[in-house]
Parts: sequence; C-alpha cells; structure tokens
Amino acid sequence: MSIALWIAQLLLALLFGMAGFMKATTPLGSLGQMMPWVNDVPALLVRFIGISEMTGALGLLLPAGTRILPWLTPLAAAALTVIMVLASLFHLSRGEFQNVPMNVILGLLAVFVAWGRTKKAAIQPR
Repeated sequence: MSIALWIAQLLLALLFGMAGFMKATTPLGSLGQMMPWVNDVPALLVRFIGISEMTGALGLLLPAGTRILPWLTPLAAAALTVIMVLASLFHLSRGEFQNVPMNVILGLLAVFVAWGRTKKAAIQPR
C-alpha cells in the first residue's frame, strides 16, 4: 500500500507542480490560448490557483519525505481534492465537459492519498 501511495503522490506532485507552475508564471495571453477559461476569470485567480497547485504538490512530498509534520501530506491531498471538485464544477458550468474526466481522475487519486496516508499507511513523524 505504501508503494502505491508513493507512486500516486509522485504522479500527483508532478502533474500539479507542472500545471501550477504554468498557471503561476506563463503570461496570461499565452496561457489563455492553451486554456480558454483563463480569459474569463480574474488574473489573480489564475495565479492563485497556480500557486495553490504548486503548494499542494510540495505538500504531497516534503512532509512525508522528510517525516517533518507528515500530517500535512494528507491535508495537501485533501486540499487538492477540493481544487479538483471546484474545477469540475467550474468546467461543467461552462459546458467544458472534455476537461472534467481529468479533474475527476486527479481528484480520486488525491482522495486515495488523503485516505491512505491517514488510515492505511500513515507516515510517522521523526
């Protein structure tokens, strides 16, 4: 179980880290060409989402990897789950149904990590 959780954590950290970095640093004009929804929301919201995703990615790995405050890892996974639920609702409201499956998959992986690191294979602090 621990190996499966580490794989899920690494995969989620890579995906959220890359997506978050892109949303936090890419010029909004360029980002809007790749993600049309960016053109319809405030710039600060796009940057906030990006920073939140990058922070969540770090939270999936650093606390568990260092065993310093490891309870932050399931908290980060739960927060990323919330982001994916909100993203799914946002895309559904805009009729962007093609974006929802990835949000659901990432959300379910994040739920798996939150559950697993809380109930099945919690990381013990130092």
